[in-house]
Amino acid sequence: MNTPFYTFSATSLQGKEISMESYRGKTILIVNTASKCGLTPQYDGLEKLYQKYLPKDFVILGFPCNQFANQEPGDAKTIQEECLINYGVTFPMFAKIDVNGENAHPIYKYLKSKLNGTFGSRIKWNFTKFLIDSNGKPVKRFSPFTKPETIDKFLAKYLD
Repeated sequence: MNTPFYTFSATSLQGKEISMESYRGKTILIVNTASKCGLTPQYDGLEKLYQKYLPKDFVILGFPCNQFANQEPGDAKTIQEECLINYGVTFPMFAKIDVNGENAHPIYKYLKSKLNGTFGSRIKWNFTKFLIDSNGKPVKRFSPFTKPETIDKFLAKYLD
């Protein structure tokens, strides 16, 4: 099955262009992240989810964003260091992007068009999460305040 999701690409924190095609067949959780946010400790729970379900073809893709109260001011090197040193993040992280507005990354334009949130399609804060099934179809949107532990209960049913 061909899905538009696999036609997108994004730049990794290391500056490499990554095609979403490389994640075909995997269940994906996409998260807009920030290092200076009150929700930043979610990195810890996200990493635990990633490690738990990695053997079941699950991946988390983190997209740093500085559109909410300037909570991701650093450059790629700073973001990478903070994620690794403070939270032990090993899931793929991408270059800083916009998630709202005319410069929103195409992946986010697509996801928002498929799954509205409580206040419409606009991303309201850091750590909004989108679940994409193994066929590349966006299936669930989680609010910034939905903890990874809650998503775990959902994933356990989804991946088993």
